[in-house]
Amino acid sequence: MSSSDPKPKPKPKPGPWPPAPESSALPPSTWAKRTGFRPKFSGETTASHSGLLSSPASARATQTLPDLEAGQPRLRPPPVSSVADGESDKNKNDKPPQPLPLPTPAPVKRRRDSDGGGANGSGDPVRRQNRVEETVEVLPQSMADDGLVARNLHMKYGLRDTPGLVPIGFYGLQHYLSMLGSLILVPLVIVPAMGGSHEDIANVVSTVLFVCGITTLLHTSFGSRLPLIQGPSFVFLAPALAIINSPEFQGLNGNNNFKHIMRELQGAIIIGSAFQAVLGYSGLMSLILRLINPVVVAPTIAAVGLSFYSYGFPLAGKCLEIGVVQILLVIIFALYLRKISILSHRIFLIYAVPLSLAITWAAAFLLTEAGAYTYKGCDPNVPVSNVVSSHCRQYMTRMKYCRVDTSHALRSAHWFRFPYPLQWGVPIFSWKMSLVMCVVSIIASVDSVGSYHASSLLVASSPPTHGVVSRAIGLEGLTSLLAGLWGTGTGSTTLTENVHTIAVTKMGSRRVVELGACVLVIFSLVGKVGGFLASIPQVMVASLLCFMWAMFTALGLSNLRYSEAGSSRNIIIVGLSLFFSLSIPAYFQQYGISPNSNLSVPSYYQPYIVASHGPFKSQYKEVNYVMNTLLSMNMVVAFIMAVVLDNTVPGSKQERGVYVWSDGETVTREPALAKDYELPFRVGRFFRWVKWVGI
Repeated sequence: MSSSDPKPKPKPKPGPWPPAPESSALPPSTWAKRTGFRPKFSGETTASHSGLLSSPASARATQTLPDLEAGQPRLRPPPVSSVADGESDKNKNDKPPQPLPLPTPAPVKRRRDSDGGGANGSGDPVRRQNRVEETVEVLPQSMADDGLVARNLHMKYGLRDTPGLVPIGFYGLQHYLSMLGSLILVPLVIVPAMGGSHEDIANVVSTVLFVCGITTLLHTSFGSRLPLIQGPSFVFLAPALAIINSPEFQGLNGNNNFKHIMRELQGAIIIGSAFQAVLGYSGLMSLILRLINPVVVAPTIAAVGLSFYSYGFPLAGKCLEIGVVQILLVIIFALYLRKISILSHRIFLIYAVPLSLAITWAAAFLLTEAGAYTYKGCDPNVPVSNVVSSHCRQYMTRMKYCRVDTSHALRSAHWFRFPYPLQWGVPIFSWKMSLVMCVVSIIASVDSVGSYHASSLLVASSPPTHGVVSRAIGLEGLTSLLAGLWGTGTGSTTLTENVHTIAVTKMGSRRVVELGACVLVIFSLVGKVGGFLASIPQVMVASLLCFMWAMFTALGLSNLRYSEAGSSRNIIIVGLSLFFSLSIPAYFQQYGISPNSNLSVPSYYQPYIVASHGPFKSQYKEVNYVMNTLLSMNMVVAFIMAVVLDNTVPGSKQERGVYVWSDGETVTREPALAKDYELPFRVGRFFRWVKWVGI
């Protein structure tokens, strides 16, 4: 017991094991409470669970905190004070904890950097610089049992920390290198699908780097203010491919095809982004947040990664000796060598993607120079359709996908090029494509909400408020609109992989992300950088995407840790959502296609041409396009099923893992929350009357 108790109490005598459950005026409402089961990620914590000895005083103190499940009081250990403080808990609070029950719990003084008894659970509080004592509101369930109360102790730098120039530069480069695959792989997929040249690929990659830097700076300054990178998310890839493979674009050829489709994409992205901005800044996002829980986020985001299985290995298998080696290397680095540290940094885990890419690219270059893919009388630069010799025709696939000198992106790229708005022409607005993007913007918002919650547990003092989340979604709509104006081919949203990078690098300072964003803008002005990245062979791109999409799926499913993952209710909902997210689009994709039909697009793009032959048929062609396209997207089907089932099937808040956001009363009692999320330059004081987009 701590010396801060009002009077010394004798140590409890050992009793029978297991001890008898304590009597409570309110009976347990879940099977977990009745059996004493303590799931790792549930919110059911007691004094005995945290390693503290129970006493009458602690039993009385635990009755004041509300249960996250049904508003019932929940058992929770009292705050632990160190002997060095020399001050009792009673003296730290103006009012002692009230008995039962209160709609709003009295604030409890406790150390922010301890989890009921220090980071090691032994009762010794661990001090952190500039963090002494503050009034802390009830912690969310995911923070209480995860050990994330002491999350700042596990981070090298916190959200508002400002390291020196050298650490900022080093960690900024490290952060963006680990996100390299997420930043550049999307344009490397969509631009060739539009018929763009090597120079077009280099220009789009440079534009993506420029827009990512600008949007990241805007988000860390005026959005959620969390260290989250904005970029071309995989959420926008499926609708972009569906628009690219629309029937009306099949007759276009060459550069005209690329520019026309890019302008169509720009128009759809601008309308969808404007809808997302209205959704956030109008406060409607606060209402939608009531429907979005981990059980909804998990299958929706997982379906995004699973939907591209037809693109991954089928294209990587075009050159097995390079594609398979690339996949094996990234798996070995990310899994088998992940615990190896060099200079206190897990190099192989952090840089799994760029390291495997560099090694495989070097090996492919040596094989190309050694003549492994050189065949007598065959030119790899001649299109397959123009090859007459049957001898050369059988080697054209290997020469196209195995050689590293077939891309002329680096050679054709300019040394200096400034990306500017409307560089591909005036956007073309089509309401049917815009409606598809509006629905996709809701999916992107769902993805971002999960990222806000997960990252706040790592770097912030408390989760953001509903107003901060709405403000961040609104700003994402505006930044995605910038992506549409500049012509990146996709919208801009929070990269889900960023949360994994923060957890691995233990770098939570927003200054690091901001400096990296500035460097990204500078690199985008050097055209040769974009040309170099655009010259990555397609086989390596597909191989990296096999890993990236698999990790994207896993990151989506990891949201289930905030709920009762073992609940039969959640298992059935997630299982049904995932299965039908694959099965229903498969029905739409094969409907009406004859076995002998000769499609002009590659096999891995065929799932995205469903708009021309889907089963939904009415007298309005535009309605047919929208319905066939939306219901053929895995993430849309998963989202619809998960939202309907999770919000109609009975379940407690704890079982569903309802996201717990901070409220207005928390802000008044916890100044650190306001410092984490308040807008810079005192901009927030001009918008205090807008409660739904503020702290």
